[in-house]
Parts: sequence; C-alpha cells; structure tokens
Amino acid sequence: MNFNKFIQKLVPRHDNFFKLFEEDVQNLMVGGKTLEEAFHFPLSDESKQKLRKIEDIEHEGDMITHRIFRELSASFVVPFDREDIHMLTSSIDDVLDHIQGISKRIFLYEINNFPEAGLQIVHTLNESITELGKAVPLLRDMDNKAKIHDACVHINSCENKADDLFEHAVADLFRNCKDPIELIKIKEILVGLEMATDKCEDAANAIESIVIKNS
Repeated sequence: MNFNKFIQKLVPRHDNFFKLFEEDVQNLMVGGKTLEEAFHFPLSDESKQKLRKIEDIEHEGDMITHRIFRELSASFVVPFDREDIHMLTSSIDDVLDHIQGISKRIFLYEINNFPEAGLQIVHTLNESITELGKAVPLLRDMDNKAKIHDACVHINSCENKADDLFEHAVADLFRNCKDPIELIKIKEILVGLEMATDKCEDAANAIESIVIKNS
C-alpha cells in the first residue's frame, strides 16, 4: 500500500465534498442538455422556454459553488489539494456561466437564424460535459484513474474539435454574412460556445491534477 492510500484510510474522506461535486456536475449536465435541446432556429416557444430555464439552472449552480467554497473554508482536512478543488469547482461554474450567457444573448440579440456549425459546437460542448459527468463521480476511488484519464482525454479531444469548428464557422461567417451587425451577434455567441469548451478542458485538467497527486 503506497503512502497516499495509507493516509487516505486514516483521514476521513469527507463524503459531503463528493456529494457536492456530483451535484454540481449533474446540474451542469442539465444545463448543457437544455441548451442543446433549445439551440434550433427559428426558436419555437418550447425552445424559448428552455432558454429561460437555463437562468434557473445557472442560479442553482452558483448556490452549489458557494456551498463547496464554504465547505472548503470550514474544513481542516479536505479530500484533495485545495487549489485543485477550487479550480475544478470554478471551471464547472464557468462552463455554466457561459451557457447562461449564450442563452441570454440569443434572446437579447433576437437571433432567428444561426449557422449549422453552431449546433455542432453545442453538440461537442455537451459531449465534453457528459464526460465530466462520468469523471467526477469516479474521484471517490483512485482505483478508477484509468477511466478518469480516458474521460479527460475525450474532453481534450472535444476541445480541439470545438476549436476547429469555431475557426471554420467564423471564416464562413466573414465570407457569407453581409450584415455587419448580424455578424457581430453570431460571432459573439460562437465565441461563448468555444470558451465554454475551454472551461470544460480546465475542469478536466483539474481532475487530472487530482489523480496525479492522489495516485
């Protein structure tokens, strides 16, 4: 038995942290799925309702984030490095913030049409979020490190795919969109989607750091 596992058996695992991590990523999964279901143009009444729902999901995510940070501040012994816990929690919160920002801009900018590449990026983003949903519960047991690593590699691949989709979408936008105002609106939403996939990768990096330090 290595030293880290010996220490883990002596020190309480703080199950409340794991419950909060899992609650946080499950809420993010709801947000990602809701955006994916709503991201069809022109918007139907059902899509508009789903976009409005994202604000409540984001608010719930903020509440969970605050609970994790309070737990982190109040606990003398924590299951992982404090910086890694902070980075993982902040990154999950950032992904949901970007999703909420995208949904809000679609309403404010009165978006009625959007390039097909946008939906492809949304699918890729939701794929990343799904992998986070797999990886986070596995942190309860470092014997799962191979499965955790596979999920993180998948997230990194999704981020690369989203970058490629984003670059081609922007290039097509500059070639084909003749309305400069519409171009700015669409490009800003594309940027938000790409940034959300970046934050998924940040969360994956935090998870990888946790595994390395606790294996």
